Amino acid sequence: MSGGTVLVTGAAAVWGLAVGALLPRPAYRLAVDPDDDWHDHCPHGGPLASGGRGWLGPARCADGWFGPRTPLVMAVTAALCALLAGATGARPELAVWLLAAPVGVLLALVDLSVRRLPDVLTLPLAGGAVLLLGAAALLPGHGGHWLGAVLGAVAVGAGFLVLFLVNPDGLGFGDVKLAPALGAVLGWYGWGAVFVGTFAGFLFATLYGVVLVVLGRATRRTPVPFGPFLLAGALVGVLLGGYAG
Repeated sequence: MSGGTVLVTGAAAVWGLAVGALLPRPAYRLAVDPDDDWHDHCPHGGPLASGGRGWLGPARCADGWFGPRTPLVMAVTAALCALLAGATGARPELAVWLLAAPVGVLLALVDLSVRRLPDVLTLPLAGGAVLLLGAAALLPGHGGHWLGAVLGAVAVGAGFLVLFLVNPDGLGFGDVKLAPALGAVLGWYGWGAVFVGTFAGFLFATLYGVVLVVLGRATRRTPVPFGPFLLAGALVGVLLGGYAG
């Protein structure tokens, strides 16, 4: 690893630590059932912020911390950003990955908590990924193709929609809305990355389900949060594409 890559990786890790410290608060607020309003009070009462509308800041109330454990979230986000920087280097698309990674962590936290992928995150992530990769493609030194990102978003989004229509019980519609974003970031590196990243997501989810069944903690019909595994699969595809690029 060159000195420049080490510097970029270190800066990305610091970015991940800083942004990761802000994720537990929105993760707690967004972790509600579809028909409920976002959490606007501390777990034991009292507003989170002025009028309960604060999204930024530490996840702390007068009686202590709330939501996902902040140090763990910071460490995971920093590690992901460092991995992406190590694979991508100082290429323009790294800025897109560093903006998308915290959103992916936030989505995973919410899905693990309430098995939900909120539209307020999935839809902007899809649109933002396509637009920002389009900007990255205009800069020198980029390692992917914007047309591939667009086609990947369409192909993966359409594929997940078909799977949902065929078997609605096997795939949530939130996963369908997440799919275009995953297709965009994978398609940037080509169809090989799309296949590997998508397959890895399904593989991770299947292995997780098998482990739960073997341990007696679930049955074959027990629903599991699919989003974190799709995101993990996409991470694998992007890392491989970054190193190969």
